[in-house]
Amino acid sequence: MANVLMNSDRGLDSLNPGAALRLSQEASVFLKKYHYPLPTFPLSLASASENPDKWGTCEQLFLACLRTGDDKSAHLCLDRLTERFGPSNEKIMGLRGLYQEATAKDVASLEKVLSEYETILSENPVNVPVLKRRVAILRSMSREEDAISALVEFLEAFPTDAEAWCELADLYQSQGMTSQAIFSLEEALLITPNSWNLHARLGELFYISAIASDSKAVLPGLLAMSIQYFCRSIELCDDYLRGLYGLILASSFLIEHLTVQPLSANYSTNAESVPSKEVVEKLNDMAKQRLRKLVESEFGVPEDDAEKQAELIAAQELLHREK
Repeated sequence: MANVLMNSDRGLDSLNPGAALRLSQEASVFLKKYHYPLPTFPLSLASASENPDKWGTCEQLFLACLRTGDDKSAHLCLDRLTERFGPSNEKIMGLRGLYQEATAKDVASLEKVLSEYETILSENPVNVPVLKRRVAILRSMSREEDAISALVEFLEAFPTDAEAWCELADLYQSQGMTSQAIFSLEEALLITPNSWNLHARLGELFYISAIASDSKAVLPGLLAMSIQYFCRSIELCDDYLRGLYGLILASSFLIEHLTVQPLSANYSTNAESVPSKEVVEKLNDMAKQRLRKLVESEFGVPEDDAEKQAELIAAQELLHREK
């Protein structure tokens, strides 16, 4: 029921359902291969069968099984991890909480898990995996304001956690607080300045701000910022479809606006920060050409990759509209 990890396991969360299912099906083979009992923790640390890659695989299988509804195999993987690292290991406590959230039948069950988190944090207020699980469960229970407060408190203690800043930005945006979302993503970019996906996300937020703006005076500046972030995104990753798609949208909007209302001294934003119509048109043409080539080269995407297929369809429709 609850959101899948708000932690380093985002890589798994980005897998398409087909890939996650294939990964989860490997659980039975893995569990049979490592079926023998481990010594009780901490003696398990000195086990002759110790292999770091094995435990990383076990964690990924646990997450894949949860995502695909194979709760039994997920529990077996969790048992193996607990045997190896001990029940008091902070990450194991977070994974156990995730399992309880995923298998909760109703809101009352989630409330019980949340209460357990509060008990754990009363004993250890800096248990990072449990702190993050607490934010995730609050959000899954539609308690966004509480989740925002919990994340703000978390970031006061851990200000260099880029993922937490991204989660906070997403929460703010879900509440229509775009300026706060922009600030949060800018903080994340200070930590990971070469993340092209974050640059594109910032471009999207400035584009949303421009669409929602009632003032024509600030609109060119917002679109210029949007274009700037989209350009940086595709500079860092030249075949990033989302960056190219956003650049076409933002530049088309600015071209349309500048055609009707050229820049003048009446704008509240600095006109020098807004590129000329000719420059924007060149960027627009460049983005269309590169997106068209990208779409043509991606026709071999597996059918079970629904997210990628949806992106390609959206890109094709945009190119058709922008002819």
